[in-house]
Amino acid sequence: MKLFVTGGAGFIGSNYVRHLLTTTDDEVVVYDLLTYAGNRASLADLEQDRRFRFVQGDICDREAVLAAMTGCDAVVHFAAETHVDRSILGPDAFVRTNCLGTNVICDVARHLEVDRMLHISTDEVYGSVEQGSSIETDLLIPRSPYSASKAGSDLIALSYFTTHGLPVVLTRCSNNFGPYQFPEKMIPLFTTNLLRGQSVPLYGDGLNMRDWIHVEDHNRAADLVLRMGSVGEIYNIGAGNELTNLELTHMLLTLTGRDEGSIRWVQDRLGHDRRYSVNVDKIRGLGWKLQREFTDSLADTVDWYRTRADWWEPLLTRAGV
Repeated sequence: MKLFVTGGAGFIGSNYVRHLLTTTDDEVVVYDLLTYAGNRASLADLEQDRRFRFVQGDICDREAVLAAMTGCDAVVHFAAETHVDRSILGPDAFVRTNCLGTNVICDVARHLEVDRMLHISTDEVYGSVEQGSSIETDLLIPRSPYSASKAGSDLIALSYFTTHGLPVVLTRCSNNFGPYQFPEKMIPLFTTNLLRGQSVPLYGDGLNMRDWIHVEDHNRAADLVLRMGSVGEIYNIGAGNELTNLELTHMLLTLTGRDEGSIRWVQDRLGHDRRYSVNVDKIRGLGWKLQREFTDSLADTVDWYRTRADWWEPLLTRAGV
């Protein structure tokens, strides 16, 4: 199979491409605009594989998408603006990329009659979940420009199944962590700050709760949905590793040899969701289960950033951090 992977130079996308090239015989076309979060260096170890091809392009550019997607059997759509803080400061880019871009990808895939399309989404579209866990049919109550744009992209993708019969499947995942993640999300930001002897900014009272899944477990689940999921269906992906941000911060302090004096308490984020949690019974029905234990995986991730400053330090330099 030949796969067209949007956002394949980003964090989750690059790890997914690595998963494909090491576990399957598939060919992969990576399509990525290489914004601040898309890094060609994340794919450096894959460049010599004859099954790999990279195309730099914008998912909102219909002609460029058509040229690059032609000849592919399936589409895996990771490309998105993803950082909540950035969406609060500049929402236009999120609506453009996540909604318009998804529409272009779906429409081109429809005209090319691809066999399958996997749309990657987030548990944030369900909004803050005070008790229990969200199921795939729950009402969407997004509370930030980011999550609202992702909810919109979900509905756009599903509309192409209903209206045109595009064989779309959709996943909604909890917070990912692992190697090659740009240092703006909590784990890589806090880790790289602590490794450099800097403080870490903890929002509000630190009791906001998230479920953390290693990127490898997410990508195995996503790939299973691509190949085995029922078209037109949604599959939640989560790990059940629920921690408050304060609990996670303490773990990162221990792993980096720092203490609570490194915590810098900051004003809470606008519209900060208290908790996310998803029910994963549906994807377990496809035979998926976790393979990565959280504590060991977190330690492995910190070690990766400790030994791969050659990857993340240039990113921070370019960002002026």
